[in-house]
Amino acid sequence: MKIPKAFWALALTVITWASAFPAIRVGLDGFGVAGLSLGRLMVASIALAVAAPFLGVRVPERRDLPMIVLCGLTGMSAYQILLNWGEVHVSAGIASLLIAVAPVFSVLLAAAFLGERITWLKTAGSLVAIAGVAVIVLAGGHAEYTASAWVVLAAAAVQGTYHFATKPLLARYTGLEVACYAMWAGTLFLLPVLPRMVHGFATAPADAVVSTVFLGIFPSAIGFVAWGYAVARLSLASSTAALYLVPPVALIVAYVWLGEVPPPLSLVGGVLGIAGVALINHRPRRAASTAPVDGDEAGRSDDQDGKGNSLTAGRSDRSKDPSRG
Repeated sequence: MKIPKAFWALALTVITWASAFPAIRVGLDGFGVAGLSLGRLMVASIALAVAAPFLGVRVPERRDLPMIVLCGLTGMSAYQILLNWGEVHVSAGIASLLIAVAPVFSVLLAAAFLGERITWLKTAGSLVAIAGVAVIVLAGGHAEYTASAWVVLAAAAVQGTYHFATKPLLARYTGLEVACYAMWAGTLFLLPVLPRMVHGFATAPADAVVSTVFLGIFPSAIGFVAWGYAVARLSLASSTAALYLVPPVALIVAYVWLGEVPPPLSLVGGVLGIAGVALINHRPRRAASTAPVDGDEAGRSDDQDGKGNSLTAGRSDRSKDPSRG
């Protein structure tokens, strides 16, 4: 049986986003937190700018610029700084487990500012995920680990803010377009640390330079393109379920690449965190049966152009942005 291209794109997304966490650990050597943050975003911004005309990325409307600025500041600039800072003392695999709970913050923000109802499943999922975070934070056994784990959790919080801020934009733009706008805005915010990035490219070890370029091209640029391709053709349930594989794959890649072996208690916390997020994303069958089927919609040729780009901007669920490295 021939595997659809969308599933290959989804697999590519999972692998690239999972590999970002160990790549950050390598890139920090020589670049530092600030230099690596800008270096990754700069490479990604250039790559997406070159590809944007071929991907059908439109110029955003002026009224959306404030929200795009918020997305760039939280989901790109602050996220990169906090995640890189946290990974100075937290292993790549554990960082991926902490970042996976970002949807908890999105749910809380949506309830507070958009008036969205918190169902019992979302409440239970949030509590389970928070319990998982607590286990992970307490599993390290030393102060530096604990402090860095809280920093990574702050990265998850700003990513949750990014997901919340993208909702009004996803009513008018595709997920790929929103990612491009946020990436470019986030790069501009980090330009004050440009000297550190330049110093890193000039003096860092070769493996750190390769990792930084890898982070910009694969997880940040190709990963978002592959994700946009996949979610335009697969159901939301299939796409979201695949993202639960990011932390396990990150643990495997970190073990093979860096030899990292996380504490068993941290893995227990990670399982709790992922289980909580699964509850948050769960849709009751009754609600699903009355809603349009994303997968069926995605297969209609009148919703896509000849290049497979979504022509419908108002489907926020299909363009939902996930947790990523």
